[in-house]
Amino acid sequence: MELPAGLLEKAEENMKGLDVEGFVLGEGNPEADIMLVGEAPGEKEAVEGTPFIGRAGDELDKQLDYLGLKREDIYITSAVRSRPYKWVDTKAKKHKNGRRKANRKPNQKEIKAHAPILDYQIKKVDPKVIIALGGVALERLAGKEYKISQRLGEVIKTPVLTLENDEFKPTKKEYAVFPLYHPAAIFYNPSIRDDIYTSLDRLKDYLNKKNI
Repeated sequence: MELPAGLLEKAEENMKGLDVEGFVLGEGNPEADIMLVGEAPGEKEAVEGTPFIGRAGDELDKQLDYLGLKREDIYITSAVRSRPYKWVDTKAKKHKNGRRKANRKPNQKEIKAHAPILDYQIKKVDPKVIIALGGVALERLAGKEYKISQRLGEVIKTPVLTLENDEFKPTKKEYAVFPLYHPAAIFYNPSIRDDIYTSLDRLKDYLNKKNI
């Protein structure tokens, strides 16, 4: 997807001095009915420039297959395009200085820095359903009052937030936002697998009823 002139440069300027690396614009069908919004790239994604690869990508592919979808059927993007990281101590020999970069959640400044890109992509794709993968994506789209633990697997008819004059404001148009756990969450908490597939069943039913 082509971005308007200056949009990428402005985002890069806003990210200067922050602990982030790499850039992943997104991929998929720019005319898709379904948009998937994640949190931010991880280490592999930042290097390859491709969203959802590695273990999280494999898990996402399994979930898409369960829904009867493929990556080329949807558009995949995220709230933040660069990998937020923090330095942590490690004893691994490959890290000679005893420190390594670890993933972390993006902060509000980073979310705002890349907000115009997501705003543009949502307007350009104009999806019938936006799947929010994880709490960061859900709050970015619908607001901080929406918690993934409370709205998991529900269709939320809501405006989405767009950045105007450094403030998030709701769009006039309503979208169908469907919150799911981030694919990586299952690695840290395997007990949520049943909740994940119950949510996927609800999403599958919704897509079938709406002929999406």
